[in-house]
Amino acid sequence: MPTARLLRPVVVLVGIAALVLTGCAPDKNQVTAPTSSASGPSADVDYGDLADFYDQQLDWKKCDAGQCATLTVPLDYDDPSGETIGLALARHEADDTPIGSLLINPGGPGASGVDFLQSFLGEATSTLKKSFDLVSFDPRGIQRSSPIECVDAKEMDRITALDPDTSTDAGLQDMIDESAKFSNACLDRSGAVFGHVDTISAAKDLDVMRAVLGDDVLHYLGFSYGTKLGATYAALFPDRAGRLVLDGALDPTLTEGAIESGQAAGFEGALRAYVADCLKGSSCPLTGSVDNGMKQIRALLDRAKTSPLDTGTDRELTQALAFSGIAVTLYSQSFWSALTQGLTAAIRQGDGSILLSFSDVYYDRAEDGTYSTNSTEAFRAVNCLDDRSSTDVDDMRAQAAEITKVAPTVGSFFSYGGTSCGDWSVPEVGSLDDYSAQGAPPILVVGTTNDPATPYKWAQSLATTLSSGVLLTYEGEGHTAYRAENSCIAKVVDAYLVDGTVPDDGTRC
Repeated sequence: MPTARLLRPVVVLVGIAALVLTGCAPDKNQVTAPTSSASGPSADVDYGDLADFYDQQLDWKKCDAGQCATLTVPLDYDDPSGETIGLALARHEADDTPIGSLLINPGGPGASGVDFLQSFLGEATSTLKKSFDLVSFDPRGIQRSSPIECVDAKEMDRITALDPDTSTDAGLQDMIDESAKFSNACLDRSGAVFGHVDTISAAKDLDVMRAVLGDDVLHYLGFSYGTKLGATYAALFPDRAGRLVLDGALDPTLTEGAIESGQAAGFEGALRAYVADCLKGSSCPLTGSVDNGMKQIRALLDRAKTSPLDTGTDRELTQALAFSGIAVTLYSQSFWSALTQGLTAAIRQGDGSILLSFSDVYYDRAEDGTYSTNSTEAFRAVNCLDDRSSTDVDDMRAQAAEITKVAPTVGSFFSYGGTSCGDWSVPEVGSLDDYSAQGAPPILVVGTTNDPATPYKWAQSLATTLSSGVLLTYEGEGHTAYRAENSCIAKVVDAYLVDGTVPDDGTRC
């Protein structure tokens, strides 16, 4: 199966860090940002058949993540009297009198917000922690919230290591058959929830959270895929949108093909930046020009497909695993030195163990061979409900040729995306007709100029798609920008979230 759509959790970076330590519309800004949201849900709002969900009380209890509670929501919002599911929430109470709650989503899709909260507290500024009750959650289908379950660990090992044959029509059909087999297993093991983990349903869950937490409007900080979730919320509930920050933006109006092409170009650019930096050092395993270095990495990937590298275990480093191991280190410039270690071992010693360990972090695979989360299953389940690429062979081959032009080194890993959801066992939900969110207050869209996973042009696009989008640019490397150590971005974002101060559209850091 292709590795396209590498919108993986921000939390994945924590795992890599551990390994490194151990070896569009009216004119913009015409609506002011809301000044408060902590007055509780408006009494005059008629929630109709959903009233019982909006009126529920949360029972907060102490847990490893701080305080935890379970929110009940309908499995199917078109049938609120039917089956329900529970969503896991975690909270860190404000160090001072809170403005209200700030809901946080780390991305994915498939990332656990409950797991993310503690690491986020280490990245968030003291101003943010003082001003808001920080609330994160596991979206429907993820980890503790009626999780999608598909295959056992042994089968997941096989799937993640699979090197597909895209050179023949039969090979493409094999990929579609793999997808069908996978989705059938998900439906068998997960049941009805497998068809209801789409982004629109998750955005409706956000509104129930907002009301139950006692807020008139939603204050929200979403990373990566979390920006799509936040933009979807704004489109559905523009009058209930508060201060929304969308960092590492994904424009939900983009087609699957545009996403695949954009990410291919993004990772190609990030890899080129890494190679240029690597070649300046004495320990770099690459030689010659940047173009030569890129070709050497591609040669390594091709070698791993024909002759997988030994890892000192019963698992070999296949091409798919090698690419995942490389790609995950491109999410942050701070991991470039780790990538140098992995490439050095693979190129000079034929040792794939380091890159395999990075790939395992990407897939949340533990040392004992188990998978600590269901992020991979949830990732595919959400994406295949939201949108699907054409499975027409001619269409896929034409798109693959275009992707290879913009990303000759890594483009093949973002091609043939139509096979990823081929013969899927539940119908596509699709997307909204309009994401402009007319009437919403200013929404802050943050983009990083050389973000590999969510290319900068997507942030520009989303800021234009949203009728009140305001673009904030971080000139740098890596995926997403808000963190305490990035003082310029943090200062602007904090001023917006805490004080309602909307920066000038086009502000750069």
